[in-house]
Amino acid sequence: MLILDLILLTVVLILAGWRLFAPAAQPSVRIAGVGLGFVVAVAQWLLCGFTWQGLPAYLLLALCALPPLRNGRVLRWTGRLSFCGIAALSVGVWNLPAVPTLPRPDGRYAVGTEIYRWTDISRDEPHTVDPTDRRSVIAQAWYPAVRRETPQSGARLAYIDGIGRLPAKVSGMPSFLMRRYGQIDTNAEPYAPLAPGKQPWPVVIFSPGYGAPRAAYTGLATQLASRGFVVFVLDHPYESAATELPDGRVVGTREILLPGERSHIPYMVREQVRRTADLRFVIDQLARPEALSSPLRGRVNAAKVAVIGHSFGGAAAIEAMSEDPRVVAAANIDGTPYGDLPDRQLTRPFLLLQSDYAETHHSTFFLNGNGKLLANTTAPAFRYEIRRANHFGFTDAYFYLAPPGRWLLAQAMGGARGPAETQRAVADILAAFLSEPLTGTASDLAETAARYEDVSGGAVKRKGGASVPAAAG
Repeated sequence: MLILDLILLTVVLILAGWRLFAPAAQPSVRIAGVGLGFVVAVAQWLLCGFTWQGLPAYLLLALCALPPLRNGRVLRWTGRLSFCGIAALSVGVWNLPAVPTLPRPDGRYAVGTEIYRWTDISRDEPHTVDPTDRRSVIAQAWYPAVRRETPQSGARLAYIDGIGRLPAKVSGMPSFLMRRYGQIDTNAEPYAPLAPGKQPWPVVIFSPGYGAPRAAYTGLATQLASRGFVVFVLDHPYESAATELPDGRVVGTREILLPGERSHIPYMVREQVRRTADLRFVIDQLARPEALSSPLRGRVNAAKVAVIGHSFGGAAAIEAMSEDPRVVAAANIDGTPYGDLPDRQLTRPFLLLQSDYAETHHSTFFLNGNGKLLANTTAPAFRYEIRRANHFGFTDAYFYLAPPGRWLLAQAMGGARGPAETQRAVADILAAFLSEPLTGTASDLAETAARYEDVSGGAVKRKGGASVPAAAG
């Protein structure tokens, strides 16, 4: 919430309370208070822009400007109820702030960012009827940057693609709520100089959950980048809730079920294959010097990458590692593997991070599929469960609410650990897991996980011995 938004809400609530409990106050004092409110409202509108969250506050301010109601008890009580109702509505809608605040990453590096919109001319785009349409993949890079006392001013990269042109809903959220999401501070400087040090920098490719835009993982991506990784977070067009294609079009989700299909599982199997192809295409792009611009050109290691993902993206990460030797490690965050993926044998390091089973209630497909993968792996494998974290705590979704709203949501859906602590723990665990396969530097994963309360798990015995999952659930 921007400071002017908070000031406006505070002023109109004070005026409303004054109107209700001190109706006989001096007219000059009332007029001065209302005048101050209008000045704040105009400043907020001009500097921040209109959003629906401000409507109850504007209406309440207008009611405060009316002369006191003096004619009849019914009229007075009607006015009082109107004031109370609109005041309550103001507080309620402001739990969905117009401009959410993301926590600052706490690693040793500042964070830079830039966006790449690539097209794979070798693949058709199956979600459209245009036979000439080719598959595109959008990748936003978050990378370790030079820490500067005063970051250079310049255009901020919007938190989410397509502000002002979004589909009606974005991951189930009405897009008009996101009108000012372009003002969100992502805690990253666009095109900032890459931090000196590692040559080349280790690369992590991140695939989002089904239907989620890459923006929803900004908090986790910046945390990981601040720990010394170049993180490419992808949008998979027509799966993501909102994607801006290379030609400027903004598209939403389009599901394609074949005739006779009575469930989404066959579709998810096909999309898992398509996502895997997207991931491998991105690795191909990273190996092409001309595909990257400064400051990343020639500064990343495309021959040895890690792939991680949340939910459906976690399944794609596993499949990418099982098929591409350039993927030297994979991490699945709360994802269910589809198709024949659970029966494959993983030969490179694998990490399963899961939310609290008691809160997320993982499906049988999740438990059995990941259980098989862990049992059949011939490489180092690890499994951790993060207690008091639910499926959405890995994303920015909880940050879209003000703190009171987050608390209420946690009472209803779980996730009392909170997204900030959840993402911090995940970033540290991922950094410890990825250190050796990507940089050759050993790191004590168990010690890192033990620093966090209620994180249980550890190494899983490899195939050939008794396979014992290290975390419950």
